Amino acid sequence: MIERRPVFDIVTHAILLLGVVFLLVPVWLAIVAASQDIAGVNHVPINWWFGSHLFENLGEAWRRGDFGARFVTSFVVAFGVMLGKITVAALAAFAIVFFDWRARMAVFWLIFVTLMLPLEVRIVPTYAVAANALRPFQAILDMTGLTGLVESVSGLRIALQWRMLNSYAGLILPLVATATGTFLYRQFFMTVPEDLVEAAKMDGAGPLRFFWDVLLPLSRTNIAALATIMFVYAWNQYLWPLLVTTEPARATVLVELSRLVPRGDGLPEWHILMAATLIVMLPPLFVVLLTQRWFVRGLIATEK
Repeated sequence: MIERRPVFDIVTHAILLLGVVFLLVPVWLAIVAASQDIAGVNHVPINWWFGSHLFENLGEAWRRGDFGARFVTSFVVAFGVMLGKITVAALAAFAIVFFDWRARMAVFWLIFVTLMLPLEVRIVPTYAVAANALRPFQAILDMTGLTGLVESVSGLRIALQWRMLNSYAGLILPLVATATGTFLYRQFFMTVPEDLVEAAKMDGAGPLRFFWDVLLPLSRTNIAALATIMFVYAWNQYLWPLLVTTEPARATVLVELSRLVPRGDGLPEWHILMAATLIVMLPPLFVVLLTQRWFVRGLIATEK
């Protein structure tokens, strides 16, 4: 039995309280700044209490950022990435855990290693793929001489091209693969009793039926946990949407938020920027609050 010491409890709670302060003070200052006018937000010393212009600034930020259209784009991207990651991760983990093939552990570790390669590290090759997703197939045709053969026979040159720039496909598909989701599902699938697998086989359930009728219902908490993580991850993407979109109609809310910062010698209107920041923060905050119970249960079930 672990003995609880009052001094240790005080120290741990003090550290926790200090962490909460460090996390919440910037949010508090953002809310305060969003409620000030331009004179109040630039006042020295800094204001620590609310002003009376919050709703006025929120409306102005919404109008300047054209957030109605940008929110639609961001929701489509976030839900697309979330659903894609859940589907790919569940199927990948299912194949690794329940199919007996030699290279399954090697494949799993190759997937796991990609956790050390965030999007920022592989941004250049990912952009090259988005610029023309069929380029590898074109390279194979060129190397095998099929391109020249077809051109000499028919006079037509094969030029495979699929540009995903300025499209939802370009915003979503490069973000769908997930080592985190595959790992979480694998850990949970490994806790499924072997007797349950054998019972499903005796009932005549094939792999897809076992996956759909047995594993997915058991994985509801894991799906909720992964959905929460991936929605927030996709919503907070800035660098990739900035690179892959050049048309304003495909910009996400974070890209549009950055455009509210004046270029050159212009002075930022911090009260408008902070109001826009609060608007952008609301959807992931609501998602986390709504799925908090399922999120925690899903992570606990994964660790068993």
